[in-house]
Amino acid sequence: MNRSPHTTGTPLSTRTTRTARARFALTVLAGASVVASVLVTSVGPAAADKGAPAPAAKPTVVLVHGAFADSTSWNDVIGKLRHDGYPVVAVANPLRSLSGDSAYLKDVLAGIDGPVVLAGHSYGGSVISNAATGDRDVEALVYLAAFLPEEGESAVDLSGKFPGGTLGEALRPVPVTGADGSTGTDLYIQQDKFRHQFAADVPRAKTDLMAVTQRPVTEAALAEGAAEPAWKTIPSWVLVATRDLNIPPAAQRFMAERAGAHTFEVRSSHAVSVSRPDTVTDVIEDAARSVR
Repeated sequence: MNRSPHTTGTPLSTRTTRTARARFALTVLAGASVVASVLVTSVGPAAADKGAPAPAAKPTVVLVHGAFADSTSWNDVIGKLRHDGYPVVAVANPLRSLSGDSAYLKDVLAGIDGPVVLAGHSYGGSVISNAATGDRDVEALVYLAAFLPEEGESAVDLSGKFPGGTLGEALRPVPVTGADGSTGTDLYIQQDKFRHQFAADVPRAKTDLMAVTQRPVTEAALAEGAAEPAWKTIPSWVLVATRDLNIPPAAQRFMAERAGAHTFEVRSSHAVSVSRPDTVTDVIEDAARSVR
């Protein structure tokens, strides 16, 4: 007798039930996989990182300009440091007296939380040497074509210690009267001699502006003896500008060796932060990495 195809094998109702159950099981498994994936993504790494120390914050880089310049002389260096994640403060150095300028910088440093890498250019080196003494937050000192005076030494003393400097003949003295009635002398670089003396490797269009906007330093500030220097207790880095006419390269090398500094050289005029911002940034960041 012929059988109906509907009566052959497993009944249709049973097969339908099993198919539905299989589909339900697959749906449950798929949902479980998604949940597990979400848990691994959201919980797994957090659990793995739990208790791991957070990366140390980068120190604040404090930049101190010297005589015949202002904070804009750091502009390109600031951009590079900020790009690399460093907080930066460029201090407006008063250039009135070494002791007074150092006291002002101490106040600025007191307002900064956390570790500091302190960098000075030219006369700014004398200022950072004074201001950082005894400051536990200053982890490194960076001197860029700068003075590293011993106690009692002045910028004038160190400039004249070795041949090669021609700053004296390029200066223009201007008598000034202080708020207390005392008299003194402001020193400028003559504008027509500024590029050759200060920034021979910087484009003329820029040095013409630098000459006009230069900040004068008092004669007394350059002649004032330094206090106990911070480079005796804080690690130091020195960048020697080998074409410097303000601070002879021989003087820069002498001071670096005396301080036991990490020393680098670059073919540059005195205005090294303007003409060689990449190199300046590299030295500052080397100091920052070395003390962390």
